[in-house]
Amino acid sequence: MRKGRRWLLTLAVLISAASVGAPAGAATTAGPGTTDIKDRILAIPGMRLVEEKPVDDYRYFVLEYTQPIDHRHPEKGTFQQRLTLLHKSVDRPTVFFTSGYNVSTTPSRSEPTKIIDGNQVSLEYRYFTPSRPVPTDWKKLDIQQAATDQHRVFQALHTLYPKNWIATGGSKGGMTATYYRRFFPHDMNGTVAYVAPNNTDRDDTTPYDHFFATVGTPECRAAVGRIEREALLRRDEMVNRYEKWAGENKRTFSLIGTADRAYEVLVTDLVFGFWQYQPAKTACAQVPAPTASTDTLWTWIDKVGGFDSYTDQGLAKFEPYYYQAGTQLGEPKYHYPNLRGLLRYPGINDSRSFVPRSIPMRFDRRAMPDVDRWVRHHATRMMFVNGQYDPWSAKHFELGRGARDSYLFTVPGGNHGADIATLKDADRTKATAELLTWAGLPVPADGRAVAQAPADSRLDRSQLSRSTTLRP
Repeated sequence: MRKGRRWLLTLAVLISAASVGAPAGAATTAGPGTTDIKDRILAIPGMRLVEEKPVDDYRYFVLEYTQPIDHRHPEKGTFQQRLTLLHKSVDRPTVFFTSGYNVSTTPSRSEPTKIIDGNQVSLEYRYFTPSRPVPTDWKKLDIQQAATDQHRVFQALHTLYPKNWIATGGSKGGMTATYYRRFFPHDMNGTVAYVAPNNTDRDDTTPYDHFFATVGTPECRAAVGRIEREALLRRDEMVNRYEKWAGENKRTFSLIGTADRAYEVLVTDLVFGFWQYQPAKTACAQVPAPTASTDTLWTWIDKVGGFDSYTDQGLAKFEPYYYQAGTQLGEPKYHYPNLRGLLRYPGINDSRSFVPRSIPMRFDRRAMPDVDRWVRHHATRMMFVNGQYDPWSAKHFELGRGARDSYLFTVPGGNHGADIATLKDADRTKATAELLTWAGLPVPADGRAVAQAPADSRLDRSQLSRSTTLRP
């Protein structure tokens, strides 16, 4: 930890010495009299405009920012990191959003942005294309390097947007927002982390085993278990169809090995994908019976699991995630009692199977416990929103005695799409009021806090990337 603190203390000096962008407090105006926000943004050293898109009531910019590949040694090269900016006003607070994956270049706003009626900066996670250094040194993909990416973007834009800042993200984005606060606790005025898993011990299956043994109703759990087993009993027929589908859709299985291996991984994921996204109130009745036709079984598996998921083409897009899962983040592990005697490749559902062997992976067992301890003992103005029926919430962040002005909310019956709007009335009002306070905005005297921006169907789409496989 002493070494980490020394590194943080010298970071500003190292970055200032390298011509890779704007150090804290750098000039961010285009000259005397300049008021156009685009000119002021592009006056930031290292910032480049990709395009501006028209959006009613906002300005929307797709940008690239020059970042060091290695923040510890910024002189050793740079890469271009993509981000977007939904500009409302320099007099409004700003939300710093990340999905933890690619950034969408379609204008949209997160729930906190709507609640505080503010600006939104959305940052692509390093190593997701096109924000990937070439050549690629995978050792520079870790949570501290990514947190420092966010820190530098905040430093560059804070002069233009001096009001309060809120970090947010869902799933891996919620994890990312939390890690950012752990390494740079004073940048943000608050954090809202949605459905963020916290795998402090990647080998501990107990929380997930308990979740799948108790979630929903016994009837629904049994139905899912039966159809998973039936999917493997019909393995030969289904794999033949899978291979034909792959040929027709130009999909291959070089990384995982064969269609048979990919199919087994897909089937072991089905229970996770079902509870992660399917609405329990209606989806349980739609689980096929073991006597269903092969066409019905195929359609259901594709809906819940996605046949593209473990093809080379499906895996390539998420290579950075699988690398991080196998080096720092950890991943869900659970048992499959209903599939006993039917598995041909035990242990294959592991991140090491999804990253080329040419990329070394060594797991750091200290990373997640370090973040967990910080959240429990030092979190300030942090909010975690989880879903009762979301498997990722089986291992979630907890708040300890040292946490201050921080909250843990759960959406009853909620899945991986849980948000503030779907909380119980009292929790929703409380969460909204706290977020407004953190953003430096007034809360009604009667405490009935509501979103400050009106709903907009063009912008208010979920920014949580739907993933049917074991990706947060």
